[in-house]
Amino acid sequence: MFSVVEEAAQGEKQELSSNMRENERLLKVIFKNCSDVVIRVLPNPREEEILIVYVDGLVDTKQLEQTMNQLLMSAENTLASNKEVSLGNLIRNHLVLFGQTKNANKVEDLINGVLKANIAIIMSGEGTALLVDASGFEKRSIEESKTENVISGPRDSFTETLRTNTSLLRRRIPSSQLKMESFTVGKLTQTDVVLVYIEGVAPDALVENVRQRLQGVQLKGILDSSYIEEYIQDSPWSPFPQIQKTDRPDTTAASLMEGRVAIIANCTPCVLILPITFWTGMQSADDHYERFDFVVARKAVRYIMMMVSLIFPALYVALTAYNPELLPGSLYQSIATAREKSPFPTVIEVVIMDFIFEGLQEAGIRMPSQLGPIVSIVGALVVGEAAVKANIISAPIVIVVALTGIAAYGIPRYGFSIPLRLLRFFLVVLAGIYGLYGLSLGLIAILIHLVTLESFGVRYLMPVAPLNFKRLRDVALRTVRWPRRSPSE
Repeated sequence: MFSVVEEAAQGEKQELSSNMRENERLLKVIFKNCSDVVIRVLPNPREEEILIVYVDGLVDTKQLEQTMNQLLMSAENTLASNKEVSLGNLIRNHLVLFGQTKNANKVEDLINGVLKANIAIIMSGEGTALLVDASGFEKRSIEESKTENVISGPRDSFTETLRTNTSLLRRRIPSSQLKMESFTVGKLTQTDVVLVYIEGVAPDALVENVRQRLQGVQLKGILDSSYIEEYIQDSPWSPFPQIQKTDRPDTTAASLMEGRVAIIANCTPCVLILPITFWTGMQSADDHYERFDFVVARKAVRYIMMMVSLIFPALYVALTAYNPELLPGSLYQSIATAREKSPFPTVIEVVIMDFIFEGLQEAGIRMPSQLGPIVSIVGALVVGEAAVKANIISAPIVIVVALTGIAAYGIPRYGFSIPLRLLRFFLVVLAGIYGLYGLSLGLIAILIHLVTLESFGVRYLMPVAPLNFKRLRDVALRTVRWPRRSPSE
């Protein structure tokens, strides 16, 4: 005798029986203690049994009830006038108009279909279930992106619904060359994942590479696209992201037209784009919607802020602690006067204040929106000012950390600012031990790592290393569009 668990596991591997009651009993064993799963036998004109199975809350039950009532009323007249008509065929022909339908011969396929917002209809005497797509669960409407704000350009963003996200891309690229291949990833979650690319534009080798990696994902569950990102990236120990995440459809469509591919997972608004380079992190979504000369100036500011975010605290430590002769005399005199009463070495002061700043950011993110600004004000004004007045830290350190923090926010993509914030501590420690020599060693180590890093076969520093003059102008500049126009246009 099998236990209930063993019987359910064995039952999932079986073919559907032609005996209606046997199917009903087996499904009730498999869905035992699942109060949201409805298994119900419907009456019909020929007194044959019709078993329907669905998950309450996932399907549109109001439309289901209306459709079934109409179906059975029309079937009664049709079956009375023509006894050669099969009730099963009548139902199938009618429900084709209701939504996408498909047949399932195995119990496992029936279960997977029901759990993905399908209604399973099983006719007496048939060993086949009809799965009707009837999704009707609550979903978020399309809103403006909150992580990639822009001044110009579209305002819509991806949602947690897979088909909404694919439709946003299809609206922008209404071409048959836009391909969307479906995969199912996650043993428990059975998450629907779509690989998107433009045939003839994206390299075949890249598409095949990503396809194989998706097929090789062995995880219990996929709750967010980040799960897939960690599994398929080339160098998991590198702090630099090798896959871009975005919730903007226009950014994704532009990337697809550049020959890259995208991965969309159900229940997550973040789409993965690959491959990427280091310079991708310096690009904003509205770079292509502004005048090119303004974009060039903004890009220059971003690169400067990126360097400030990475090396400014370490440079301050190295110059004040080891090489003060490189500073102007009056400037060094002011810094030395401010540090006279500080009990800590410069490197300790920088680490403490940087840690407090990171802690304030973390607290501001986790706090309720009503309390977040209060935490920032208390941290920045009260703690910082009080620490200086108490002679625990010196005033220049507050200025250095504040400028560094502001510079980090100048990086358009949040994922690219994280490695710079981490490596900042690494450089500060090296500068505190070896001065400018240690800072130089740290920067060389980071540069070597970036030169050797790849993202799906593309060098991370491309087109700077290796050098590609044709594409180099897109790194520092933005290619103008008007020279490409012909007079007739």
